[in-house]
Amino acid sequence: MTQTSLKPLDNITVVSTAINLPGPLAAARLRDLGATVIKLENPAGDPLRQFVPDYYAELTAGMQIVQADLKTDAGRGQLLEIAATAQVLITSIRPAAVAKLGLDQVVRQFNLVHVEIVGFDGDRENEPGHDLTYQARHGSLVPPAMPQILGGDLLGGERGATAALAGLNLLRNHPEITEGTVQRVVLDQAAEWAAAPARYGMTTPGAPLGGGNPFYRMYDTADGVLAVASLEPHFAQRTAELLGSTAEELATQFASRTNAEWVAFAREHDLPFEPVVSTDH
Repeated sequence: MTQTSLKPLDNITVVSTAINLPGPLAAARLRDLGATVIKLENPAGDPLRQFVPDYYAELTAGMQIVQADLKTDAGRGQLLEIAATAQVLITSIRPAAVAKLGLDQVVRQFNLVHVEIVGFDGDRENEPGHDLTYQARHGSLVPPAMPQILGGDLLGGERGATAALAGLNLLRNHPEITEGTVQRVVLDQAAEWAAAPARYGMTTPGAPLGGGNPFYRMYDTADGVLAVASLEPHFAQRTAELLGSTAEELATQFASRTNAEWVAFAREHDLPFEPVVSTDH
């Protein structure tokens, strides 16, 4: 096999009006697959840029940012000009707003794949929500701690990229479709999917992957914290033989050396240990 510089979406142009996180994540994944991404932002810009400019810069690197107020004739004209060259449209507003802005008509006019990212489906499709409320519904929160991983948003972004690929494949295989296709991504459903390990008792506190297994948990070391993931029987057996088989025995052992020493130990004995990196700023 030979490597080439070709990417799967080299010939695809994506126009995105999405702000905050799921939509830009989806657009970034498509960019990484080779798509040309044009991001339309209203004059106020993307709130993500204001709150976390470094993350915004990472997600939008290589994209063309165009200021366009879609509530004005000039802004709609900009959208139409860009949409005429595109194959995918990403939105992250409520369906009522899509219709009000006429974006559904743009999809039909240019036979686009519309990745429609919404909070809820069905009767609740026009209700507001965010990752915190989606997670609250599906059991992945441990109050009072706030989630460090935005599971619904992150999985929703990945689903957005998958939806774009599915839509492109649908249009390619069905040339009789000439008025576009809507591929809806529901963040509430993504959060439910992400919460399944907790819902089925895998990761809740004290569960097998929630600290109940002494070979799959975190331990204090001489200079930090170590993640120990000796989950498979052969890893657990090797850890037990070398260090101990109870949480108390392991805690005593891990406290006696530094993270660097434990990394060297893990490499020597083929064990899945990793120092815990703090994201505190």
